[in-house]
Order: sequence, then structure tokens, then C-alpha cells
Amino acid sequence: MLEGLRNAFKIKEIRNRIFYTFIILIIVRIGCQLPLPGTDADVIKQIMGDFSVGAFSFFDALTGSSFSNMSIFALNITPYITSTIIMQLLTIAIPKLEELQKEGEDGRKKIAKITRYLTVGLALVQSTAMSIGFGNQGMFGSKSSMSTTEYVWTLAVAVITMTAGAAVIMWLGERITEKGIGNGISIILMVNIIDRMPTDLAGLINQFVKGASSVGGSALAALIIIAVIVFVVLFVVYLQGGQRKIPVQYAKRIAGRKTYGGQSSNIPLRVNTAGVIPIIFASSLLQIPVIITSFTSTSTPEWTRFFSTHYWCNPQYPIYSVGFILYIILVIFFAYFYTSITFNPMEVADNMKKQGGFIPGIRPGKPTTEYLTRILNYVIFIGAVGLLIVAAVPIIFSGYFATSLSFGGTSLIIIVGVILDTVKKVESMMVVRNYKGFLND
Repeated sequence: MLEGLRNAFKIKEIRNRIFYTFIILIIVRIGCQLPLPGTDADVIKQIMGDFSVGAFSFFDALTGSSFSNMSIFALNITPYITSTIIMQLLTIAIPKLEELQKEGEDGRKKIAKITRYLTVGLALVQSTAMSIGFGNQGMFGSKSSMSTTEYVWTLAVAVITMTAGAAVIMWLGERITEKGIGNGISIILMVNIIDRMPTDLAGLINQFVKGASSVGGSALAALIIIAVIVFVVLFVVYLQGGQRKIPVQYAKRIAGRKTYGGQSSNIPLRVNTAGVIPIIFASSLLQIPVIITSFTSTSTPEWTRFFSTHYWCNPQYPIYSVGFILYIILVIFFAYFYTSITFNPMEVADNMKKQGGFIPGIRPGKPTTEYLTRILNYVIFIGAVGLLIVAAVPIIFSGYFATSLSFGGTSLIIIVGVILDTVKKVESMMVVRNYKGFLND
């Protein structure tokens, strides 16, 4: 990988794309530090202190702390991620959108345009809810000290600023995809998550390494922390690269003097087909009642602890681990649900039959559909269990040792996946350039 990176920097075009991406990321991180107009840093710190764990901890990790800082990029890329997931679901449910997706490049451009509009709409709704909810808690100062017109204007400025910030982040991500090294939104998301890691690692070191009673205890704690991180990273790499390849044979057919078909291929089924979507869906669903309560109540009810990862697997509060069991059930359910709408065994079997393909030992048509469904269910279950292992290790560690981790298995899956995809993207750019050079010669 390092050798490939050095070779990439030797090519001017790729080097310029890397520098362009780096500059865009600097702009993003600067914007994450600029405070929202009308807010006070001390008041924000006081309000956001209640959300350091629980409902908003994962959300804040995705935004690179721009949410807890209440910056102009407070929403960051979360509206775009949500709108993309919604469009994926609607594409399956609405035939018109499904037709657009099958139209090729023009159809994808139209879907991308709809996704942009949906992103702005979601950002407007989210920023309005956040401005009113946090405004009631004093984020913009005391309401009694301002006139109604002044307070409404302050809220309007905040809503417009956060909505515009989400739109700007989306635009910057698209610029990275177009003029940078690709995967713009994913790269911004990865950098946001990495931004929080040094702080959390420093907290772990202070709590377990420096806080140990002896030198031997400090060394043991450091080794355990390193071992857990290395294990999770290696497991994520293995999980992301795991595939079940289903062999496909195409029958020979003769047209004139030419023979078509006869070659062998395979259908690659990724073990973790749904990626981190099941965890995002499950976490979001569990946090909805907590978020609504936080906006409508000045105090946090005790029942919200069932939905907080901080209280799961905590020996002092065993009853709240019921929420963890519900979380496991939801992750498995969404793994099957999301994969079922993105991979249709019947459609794959029909396409194979039309092209003269078949799975050795399996008859075309309904038997092929049943075989693919059976294999898919098996693969999904293995992927869901692997996903739960990655997600559960940090949760168990955090709950048992009563520590706070903004990053976890989900974050590591995102980081590893983005890095692997970006490396492949750069390698493909180098291959294309070599082909161009060969043709020019």
C-alpha cells in the first residue's frame, strides 16, 4: 500500500487530485470550528455536556464534533447520508425511480439531483428542530431578555446557517468525487470520525494506563488496549473482504461462424452485504424517543438509560442491558431487511436464464431462486453476527469499565471501508493512466 502511494505521488495528475482533496478537507475542518451566529461557547459547552454520551454521541462522532461545538457545519453530512438511504429504499418501492436507476448515467444524475433536494429539505427540518429545542434551553441566550422579533430572527439565522452548511458540505463532497480522489462524502465522514479518536484514546490512557496503581498494571492496560484495537481492525478488514462466490456457467451457442458463451463466472456475495446500515438504522430507531424527550423536557428521564450504550453491559445497572438485547435483534432484522431490498434472487435468476447462464447442479428458474435465497440467508446471518461482534466489543468495554467512547466498531468499519475503497480508486487511476500512456505511445 505504501509503495502504491509513493508511485501515485510521482504522477502529476493523481498528485494534484490528492492535494485538492486535502485542501477541501482542511476547509471542512475549519468550518467545523466556526461557531453558529448568536451562540455563546460557554452555554453550548454546558448544554452539550449532557449529550456527550447516549443519544447524540454517535451523531456527534459522525459530524466530527461540529455538532457538540454547534458550528456552522453542525449537521455536517448527516442529512445527505439520511437522504441517500431514503432514496435507496424509495428506488425499490417506487417503480418510476427504479426505471430511472436502470436508465444508466442520465437516470443516476436525475436521482442524484432528487437526493440533493431531499438533503436540503431534511437539513431544514433538522436545523429547525435543533434551533427551537436548544433555543428553549438557552443556547441563544435568555428569551426574556430579547423581544419576540429579535428571538425569531435569531432562530431564522441559525436555521438558514445550518441548512446552508449542510448544503456546502454536500457540494464539497461532490467536488472531491469529481476533481479529487473520489468517494467525497465517505472521505469527509472518515475524517470526521478520525477527528474524535485522539481525544478518546487520550481518555483511555489517562484512565487505565496513567491511573494504574503500578508500572506493571500500566503496561498491562496499554497492551490490552492495543490488542483490542488491533483485533477489531483486523476483524473489520476480514469482514469487509469476505465473499461467498457462487459459480455460474454460461452455455455455448453458435451464431453463424462465431461461438458465444461457454465461459465460467461467479456471483460474489459479500459477507457484510449491508455494511454499517443495520447498525445506523438500529441506533437511530432506539435514539428517536431519547432525542424527542431531550428537546421537550428539561430533565432526562431514567427510562432513557435503556437506550444509552453508556449503561449497557454495566455491572452496576444490569437491567438497562435489556436495551442491548433489543439492539442486537434490530441489527439482525435490518441486516436481512436491507439486503433483501438491494439483492433480489429472483431478478438475478431471471437475468442468468436470459443470458444462458446456470449454477452447476441447479436447474434454471425457480430452483436457482431458491438456492440463491438459501445461500443469501446463510451469508446475511454470518455477516450480521460479524457486525455485532465488531459493534459489541467497544460497547461491552465501555459499559464494563464505565468509560466513554465516541468511536467504536461502526466507526472502524466506516474507516477501514473508506480507506480500502480509496486505495482501489487511486490504483484504478494509475491503471487508466498507464493504458493512456501505452495508447499515446
